[in-house]
Formats: sequence, C-alpha cells, structure tokens
Amino acid sequence: MKPVAIFRHFVTEGPGYFATFLDRRSIPWQLVGIDAGDPVPADAGAFSGLVFMGGPMSVNDDLPWIPPALDLIRQAKAKDIPLLGHCLGGQLMAKALGGSVGRNPVKEIGWGEVSVADSPAGRDWFGDLKGFTSFHWHGETFAPPPGAEVILSSPYCAHQAYVLGKHLGMQCHVEMTGDMVREWARQGADEIAAASGSPAVQSAQAMAENLDGRVADLNAVAERLYTRWLEGLA
Repeated sequence: MKPVAIFRHFVTEGPGYFATFLDRRSIPWQLVGIDAGDPVPADAGAFSGLVFMGGPMSVNDDLPWIPPALDLIRQAKAKDIPLLGHCLGGQLMAKALGGSVGRNPVKEIGWGEVSVADSPAGRDWFGDLKGFTSFHWHGETFAPPPGAEVILSSPYCAHQAYVLGKHLGMQCHVEMTGDMVREWARQGADEIAAASGSPAVQSAQAMAENLDGRVADLNAVAERLYTRWLEGLA
C-alpha cells in the first residue's frame, strides 16, 4: 500500500491522534514537514491519500509552498485520491477546489459544540451522532467548494466541515491530544488574551478542565471520521 502523506505546516500542529489511528492499523504514512523546508511532492499518485494539518498562516498569504500545495490538491482530486483537511488543511482544500477563505465573524479558540447536519451525508460520516464537543483555533473559515455539502456547523461558524465525495475538509480540530491542547494554549497565550472579547474564546484554564475526558470523547469521534475516510483509500 502506498503511504498516506501528512502535511505539517507548523511544528506544534502535527498529525496528533491521526498518526495513532494509522499506526494502530499498520497503515504506512509519510510526514511532509512544510515547516521544516520539505518540498511539496510533485506527484499525488505516489500516495494513497493526502492529509493536511493546521497552521497559524492564512491560505491567502503569499507563501512559496501554497501554490504547489493547491496544485497537488487539484491533482489528487482529478486522480480520485482521498483528501482530508484539518482547519488550515480544510481551507487549503476549499481554495484549491473552487471555494474561498475569509475572516470568520469571531475567533474560535478552545472547546465548543458542533452540530451534525441531519442529512444523508451527515449520517454517512457520523452515523447517529447529532453533535459533539470539538476543539477550535481559527480566525478564518472557508466557503465550501462547488458541489460540496456542509455536514458540521457551530453557533459561531456555519461551515465546520464539508464533504465532496470521498474528500473531507474540516474547520475544527478533531486530531487533538492532551499534550497538543496544553502546548497550543501555552504558545498561544498572547492570542488568547488579545481575542478574549470573543464569546467563542476560552482561557487556557477553561481548556484544561476535564481535559483527559474531553480528549477521549474527541478521539472517539475522530475514530469514526477517520475510519469512514479510509474507505476511500485504494
């Protein structure tokens, strides 16, 4: 089996629980460290799937790796290679496939409820789950690409996830581990303070409450989503 390519755009925003999920199933994967200077691969066909993680940058920034990443996403879509995006990754997919990315009405930082769409696509990906508590850290959001269907929303962000056939783009972070939550809160202290007026921004202390339980619940949701996504792998 060809490896799954996992694109890391910032050192603290690695694959998290997704890597654990793949390792438990003995599915090979390859990290592409954009933050470490790794080039964007030229051939999507070298991989069984492409997975894009988060990052503090904007997909609208003038960064040298963004155009080839968008090209690779379009190439994967044309070759029917499954795509999976987390936050920035979901925004990259949206922009590459004809959607757009712009400012969300408010910043979302911390734990918050998301609702699953009562639709065939929502049930296909989430089963009988109606909603769950996810982790968030974003100031921008996507307008889904043409033909995509929104399957997740939150009170502060209408587009939390979309599906386009076998491809899944998310605004929220289902890949979190406890260590990631603690590290993001530590490194993002200034951003949390600056955005404290937002009703969707939590303090680091609030993020840490019942952290093990929240992460375990989120891992269970991620397990369901990732298992469904694996069905599209060749």
